Amino acid sequence: MAGHEFFEPADRKRPVADPTAADPLAAEETRPSCDPAFKHGVVVGFDGSTSSERALAYAVGMAHRSRSGLIIVHVANRLPTTVWAGCEPPVFVDVPDHRTEVLGLELACADYLAEVPWILVERGGDICHELEEVGREYEADAIVVGSTHGIVGRIFGSVAGRLAKRAKRPVVVIP
Repeated sequence: MAGHEFFEPADRKRPVADPTAADPLAAEETRPSCDPAFKHGVVVGFDGSTSSERALAYAVGMAHRSRSGLIIVHVANRLPTTVWAGCEPPVFVDVPDHRTEVLGLELACADYLAEVPWILVERGGDICHELEEVGREYEADAIVVGSTHGIVGRIFGSVAGRLAKRAKRPVVVIP
């Protein structure tokens, strides 16, 4: 089955729930309903890196074995608007990430994705939060991510490690 692309603007904002409201869930942003074909699917974080390609290959096999859909998530970049100078933490702004379009075209041409139904979801924000949020929306059975290699992961903590600590569903980390 051919893939479908579902893009969300990288600059979307979420309203904060009013703590004085009787029903805090009522203040949440309403989302379009998810395609039932992808409910209980496999979410995979993908940015085109080698580790995310390995994670994608594993997630394809996992989705194929469980006869479920594959939700490929690309989280757009965020850049600080201020520099750390011993003051308050920086404010982050979403930056349009045109790599999602390129990744979507590459994925559409990938033969190994013909085995499973898949969609590409673009989000902006914190990678861990967005992967867990997509997993919640689609009631995913698992989230698959590649491991982080290098000094950046050692200093700031890897996405896989942070996600494994906070996720409400199984997280599979592919080395």
